[in-house]
This record gives sequence, structure tokens and C-alpha cells, in this order.
Amino acid sequence: MPCGSLDVVGCGIRAVTQLTLEARRCIEAADLVCYAVSDRVSARWLERRHPAAVSLSAHYREGSDRLETYRRMIDALVEPVRAGRRVCAVFYGHPGVFVHPSHEAIRRLRAEGLPARMLPGISAADCLFADLGVDPGSGFQTFSATDFVRRPRCLDPSAHVIFWQIDSIGDNSYRSTGNDARNLPLLLTALAGHYPPAQPACLYEAAVLPVGRPVMRWLALRELWGGAAVLDGMSTLYIPPIRAPQPDPAMRQRLGLPAV
Repeated sequence: MPCGSLDVVGCGIRAVTQLTLEARRCIEAADLVCYAVSDRVSARWLERRHPAAVSLSAHYREGSDRLETYRRMIDALVEPVRAGRRVCAVFYGHPGVFVHPSHEAIRRLRAEGLPARMLPGISAADCLFADLGVDPGSGFQTFSATDFVRRPRCLDPSAHVIFWQIDSIGDNSYRSTGNDARNLPLLLTALAGHYPPAQPACLYEAAVLPVGRPVMRWLALRELWGGAAVLDGMSTLYIPPIRAPQPDPAMRQRLGLPAV
């Protein structure tokens, strides 16, 4: 029996146009392509590009626990590889960012001595940096909103901060109608210890279609208490630095750097 393998690739956020050449080669060389993308344009492109392309979205069930959905997706990736097939899994954005099935499928296959790898893709964070003109080199923190509320961490208001999925805090079920942001006040309460109510923030949504434009809606943090009515389907929150980080004069001298 031939040895199967798994290539996990990302198709970026903007439909088709952000696929890397390396990812395309993996798709074309695969025996089976399994995909989970956020737009129909990308899905149709994959289906035309490869005759054996199947959607992982079929594993979602209304109201079902996401972890159970992820287990079905992992099995759909792992079983064909065990059977000797060369599988390419395509996820939107970066395939390793907020994609539990990709990491777990690779872990299981490698534990069994089967080849499995992940290739990088353009993530929503990459799009945000470009669209908002943010340079994360001066300090950058990123959190799942649920994880931050559940396991509080030290927040640095002098850094660029991004919270993901703020509309589904603590919600582990799938609903085709979207999320209701009922637990958003938990995040806002946590942020109140670091930022004033008037702190500017941006609700961000990257452009998905090549002809589309990103949504960047600036507002004060206090306005987010309006919940789902304010979010309007957007779930990424960017908070710019509230102040510049404090320099260490002694370290500047030790490094021989000029005063800035």
C-alpha cells in the first residue's frame, strides 16, 4: 500500500487571490482535497481545480458542539491518509490560526509515523495590519476573546491589541443564524481596568471578495455595550496603543542606541 500524506494549506482571506504558489501545487498534486472556506467563490474554484474536492462544512450540525464537529473533520482528514491517499486540507486564512482540526490531524498522523505538514497562509491579522496600517513590531498582543475572559492575562495598553470572535464568547455551539454576543459585557468589564470608556477601537472585517473592501468601523469602547446590534456581524476588535511604551535609558546606553 502506498504511504499517504497530509498537506494543510491556507487559502488566505480574499477569495482565491491570496493562495500561494506552494499551496496551489499541493492542491493539484493531491488525491483528495478537503476544504473549509468562508466564501462560495473559493469553494467553486477548488471544485473546478480538483475533481475530488469535498467540503468539510458538511460536518457542521445546527446547535451541535463545535468540538464534536472538529472530531468529525479530523477523522475526515486522517482516515484517507491511513488508507494511503495523499490529502490536501484547505482552510481559509492561515490554516493554523483558530483551526483546531488542522493541528490535531497533523499531530495524530505524525504520531503514527505518517508524513503531515502545514504551510503558512495569509491570516486575518495580516489583512488587518495592511488595512489599518499597523506595524506590530512596536508591540502586539492577540487573544481569543473567550480565552482572555476565561484565563485572564496581563494586558499591555502600550501595545496593539486584537481580540478575535468577540461575538461568540463562551459559545461552543454552531448556529447558522450567527452569534448573539450575549457575553460581550464580560470582555468589556475586563478591559475597563486598562482603558477609559472613550478609548478608540476598531471593529474590523477583512474583504473576502476580490472586488470587496474591508470594513473598519471606529468607535469608543463604551459603544460596544450595545452588543450584537453594534457589532453587526463583525467579530474582530482592534485597540490601538493608549500610550507609547516607556524607554529604559540605562538599557539604551548599554546598547549604544541614540535617544529617540
